[in-house]
Amino acid sequence: MQKLVINGEKRLCGELKVQGAKNSALPLLAACMLVNGETRLTNCPRLSDVFAAVRILGCLGCKCSVSGDSVTVSAQQPCGCCVPEELMREMRSSIVFLGAVLGRVGECMLSFPGGCELGPRPIDMHLFALRKMGAVITEQHGELMCSCPVGLHGADITLPFPSVGATENIILAAALADGDTIIKNAAREPEITDLANFLLRCGARISGAGSDTITVRGVQSLHGCEYSVMPDRIAACTYLTAAAITGGEITLTGAEASDLDSFLKVLELSGCSVYTYSDRIFLSGTPTLRPVGMVRTMPYPGFPTDAQALATALLTQARGTSVIVETIFENRFHHVSELVRMGANIRVEGKVAIIEGVKDLYGANVMAADLRGGAALVLAGLAAQGTTTVSNIRLIDRGYEEIEKALASLGADIERK
Repeated sequence: MQKLVINGEKRLCGELKVQGAKNSALPLLAACMLVNGETRLTNCPRLSDVFAAVRILGCLGCKCSVSGDSVTVSAQQPCGCCVPEELMREMRSSIVFLGAVLGRVGECMLSFPGGCELGPRPIDMHLFALRKMGAVITEQHGELMCSCPVGLHGADITLPFPSVGATENIILAAALADGDTIIKNAAREPEITDLANFLLRCGARISGAGSDTITVRGVQSLHGCEYSVMPDRIAACTYLTAAAITGGEITLTGAEASDLDSFLKVLELSGCSVYTYSDRIFLSGTPTLRPVGMVRTMPYPGFPTDAQALATALLTQARGTSVIVETIFENRFHHVSELVRMGANIRVEGKVAIIEGVKDLYGANVMAADLRGGAALVLAGLAAQGTTTVSNIRLIDRGYEEIEKALASLGADIERK
């Protein structure tokens, strides 16, 4: 099992280009299933989740090739509707293929990621919406069997929560459906806008992406195109935090500052100087980080839940008390116990983490429990005295393209072993 070994207390400085967004590349790859032709996605990150999505497309009868940061998909004659369970388990967000496969082929069979038993969960919003659009869905022993005997049709859908995944699945299913689909209380994340812009380039008719009401007018077919995946805003937050937690300086190129507004505000509150430009962000750290009061995760444009663990790592070094409230997910503080092993002073009460800044963190053997929590442990290791070893890094590889090389280019002493 590979691990990252970090010798801390190195001030990170330099320039880094932000990778393409994982959370955009995956729904874009699913959208390729809808296209009657060939599509080329550029700026596509080389991640384990992306490779899993390419394998899923292959199982569905698409022809795929990967070259550098480009993925080419030909979906002229998809011949499959079943996503193997092992691939569903490999990529947690594989449920995004449901709307695309159902919209293009008219039927779909897949299992829940992780093979979990059915029950109340966010995916219920996906199923409710697709049923309103004419899908017949049966659920048995962790498998979904979906069909649309008379085709999918438009519908008025109001989401009880602005779920990113549900919004993506509805857009994908509606692109080739008969009539208009209106999504109310839709997710407003930049990745939703990126998906809509891609589909528009392919001939779809979509309006309102980026707002809480999206309208999709179904068309008969979509054509191929070339499209560049948006920059990864969570990776950008990670590398900005790497400079901030080490008192360094960084210039991020290819970053979209407007997508990071809520996170940049927290960095500024902590004492960092942040300067934004049309295509880059410059951050200068401070020797003494300040507490930031309360941070509450919220749907976009609020503070992103994916950046919560990153902020937690940063605030362990602030001189005072900070509070983070996690409102999106039930169990997203798994990284806290590992940070405590490194000397952090954090108390978790339900969905609230109370962080008392400490003077020093110390190297330790820690294990990533999830993608962003694993990145937070790497960040803590950059600031810690001595050597930190982070294991279970396959989870980190789901969202970061060779994170050790990116950090080493900024002066970190980090190695994959």
